[in-house]
Amino acid sequence: MAFKEVKIEELSFNPFTKIGKEWMLITAGNEEKCNTMTASWGGVGVMWGKNAVTAYIRPQRYTKEFVDREEAFTISFYDEKYRKALNLCGTVSGKDTDKISQAGLTPYFVDGVPAFAEADMIMVCKKMYHDEIKPEKFIEAEIDDRWYPQRDYHTMYIAEILKVLVKE
Repeated sequence: MAFKEVKIEELSFNPFTKIGKEWMLITAGNEEKCNTMTASWGGVGVMWGKNAVTAYIRPQRYTKEFVDREEAFTISFYDEKYRKALNLCGTVSGKDTDKISQAGLTPYFVDGVPAFAEADMIMVCKKMYHDEIKPEKFIEAEIDDRWYPQRDYHTMYIAEILKVLVKE
């Protein structure tokens, strides 16, 4: 599986579909150990004059340890035929099992940052900022009760997109 680097300005995709409906994997770690998780919340845009992504991870997710420890992570997108793999990566913890193998994914490293060979598109992202969602900041109070009944507030990461790779 070969990838080629493309300029971000050459991309043409709908982020609402890619992230919200097709989902993405957030992956971090190194060649010795990495972990991944499925996400359907996030965004792409420009922040502080840089092309950027936002990613959101709940505190109990094992992948959060890897994202917190490393300088960079990847977000990657997949063809519909990988829906079961993405579902598994969103419901099984990598702490307890080798979910990457179970999902049939092949680690692929971009400048030492993990992703997967099965991806259609990989974005290598360098962390610039993070903070926890704070309940007292909700303007619409019902969001807190609906999305955080266990009060397990996401950490928001803002990261610069360093490189975009697409499958050849």
